[in-house]
Amino acid sequence: MERERVNRKIAAIFAADVAGYSRLMGMDEEGTLARLKAHRRELVDPKIVEYYGRIVKTTGDGMLVEFPSVVDAVRCAVEVQRGMVERNAEVPQGTRIEFRVGITVGDIIIEGGDIFGDRVNVAARLEQLAEPGGICVSGRVQEDTQGRLEIAFEDAGERQLKNIARPVRVYRVRPSAAAATARPALTLPEKPSAAVLPFQNMSGDPEQEYFADGMVEEIITALSRFKSLFVIARNSSFTYKGKAVDIKQVGRELGVRYVLEGSVRKAANRVRITGQLIDATTGAHLWADRFDGALEDIFDLQDRVATSVVGAIAPKLEQAEIERSERKPIGNLDAYDCYLRGMASLYQWSKESNDEALRLLYRSIELDPAFVSAYGAAAWCYVWRKTQGWVANSAQDKIEAIRLARRAVELGKDDAAALSAGGITFAHIAGDLDGGAAFIERALVLNPNLAGAWLNSGWVRVWLGEPEVAIEHLARAMRLSPLDPILFRMQGAMASAHLFAGHYDEASAWAEKALRENPNLQQGLRVAAASHALAGRLEEAQKAVARIRQLDPDFRISNMQDRLPAVLRPQDFARYAEGLRKAGLPG
Repeated sequence: MERERVNRKIAAIFAADVAGYSRLMGMDEEGTLARLKAHRRELVDPKIVEYYGRIVKTTGDGMLVEFPSVVDAVRCAVEVQRGMVERNAEVPQGTRIEFRVGITVGDIIIEGGDIFGDRVNVAARLEQLAEPGGICVSGRVQEDTQGRLEIAFEDAGERQLKNIARPVRVYRVRPSAAAATARPALTLPEKPSAAVLPFQNMSGDPEQEYFADGMVEEIITALSRFKSLFVIARNSSFTYKGKAVDIKQVGRELGVRYVLEGSVRKAANRVRITGQLIDATTGAHLWADRFDGALEDIFDLQDRVATSVVGAIAPKLEQAEIERSERKPIGNLDAYDCYLRGMASLYQWSKESNDEALRLLYRSIELDPAFVSAYGAAAWCYVWRKTQGWVANSAQDKIEAIRLARRAVELGKDDAAALSAGGITFAHIAGDLDGGAAFIERALVLNPNLAGAWLNSGWVRVWLGEPEVAIEHLARAMRLSPLDPILFRMQGAMASAHLFAGHYDEASAWAEKALRENPNLQQGLRVAAASHALAGRLEEAQKAVARIRQLDPDFRISNMQDRLPAVLRPQDFARYAEGLRKAGLPG
């Protein structure tokens, strides 16, 4: 009798289930099922497709998948587990859905759409050995993938698996040293997402660095006007300045699909801009171009670069949206140079650099009295001066800050950055909370990708007595600029929001994060002192007050209002003062 032919092939087998699924279902049946479906739909299934896997079958909380490549099977498992860590970040311990994964490779039987064989059983047994959130693989998988992925293998020894005739060498997958120190990957937004890295200055003149940086800032601004794009803020992109970068890693760390890099060469009265757009998920080059022109046409060149990039990222965008990016800023290059130099000084965040920034910004305004960006930036310098306790003449500073802010919003009715800067100045210094909030809301309508506007909106919500809304807006600001060198400002604002929400543990935690980035952030020190004291941690509170007094010996309860926003609600001011008094701040 002729033996029936059996259809066999070599494949990598991936088995997964949810750790503690029965317990989770017992706690919240409908919620657990909904979350599991969301994880499958948004993360697991797309990753399987991305790495050419085929879902053979699902069984409640489990699934069986085959891959033609063992490297792809392991890569898929690693990325799924990393994605789950991120998705579980805000989920309370004990209610998280965590997958266990087992992978082996070998000969299997194909029958219809199903698979059978010893290797299938081994994968299932390996999955049962995995920790929640972990991956276990067989010895052959380890041999085939060793050195080909950024992972390490921990030898768990030979195991006698249930109903498997021979012992199986088991390895647990761990992040490699490089991967363990890398920043965690961020989930890609639903809409097209982009980061513009600092352009290389090819002029051979270190003094022109500010010019190359300014070029990138203008391109980021042009791109960020599109509501259909998610654009990473300038300060996060600039953390890569001067570094050799891996574009795929940049994409993972910033949570973007596309990365633009390039160079600027300025000589005499000519400038050349080169740029290339890369798909960070694959490393593929999508677009490259070169733009040459006279220096007086610099803004036209910037608009052309921005328009071309947008066309490459989202070719189906309506032409009207593309044309919206073609808005020239100022026509006076000398004023523009002063503005760029002023912003470079501002980003140093010291009293001296703040004074230098104001000098340069005033010079920019003198050269071009219609330069809206300079007015907004100068007004914001006064806000920072007050926040840090650097005010030389509070009455005169208040008058001047309001004048600059009023000019910024008059000239910049359609300029989100100017409206945001003017709005925060009106609210913080003039005490016009409603007017300031309206300008900031207008800025967010014009440019929902502007991290600074979300930060300012967060502050306004704090002062309006809406700390929970403020927390949401500040989280949005940090997502738009996750590597921002001034992340401490966002963290400090988040600390204040939690303080006035009565979340003293969260407030002190956020304040400590801000202070790790900027130990001299007086707003962060004040919140740390007040929140620690209100939570009963007097020793930590007293340490914070001692540091405040070192930086600002004249600071006391009686002159708090000089450092705090003019619009702080009486009950919030009283809570703040109570905390600082308990912390030991003199009256």
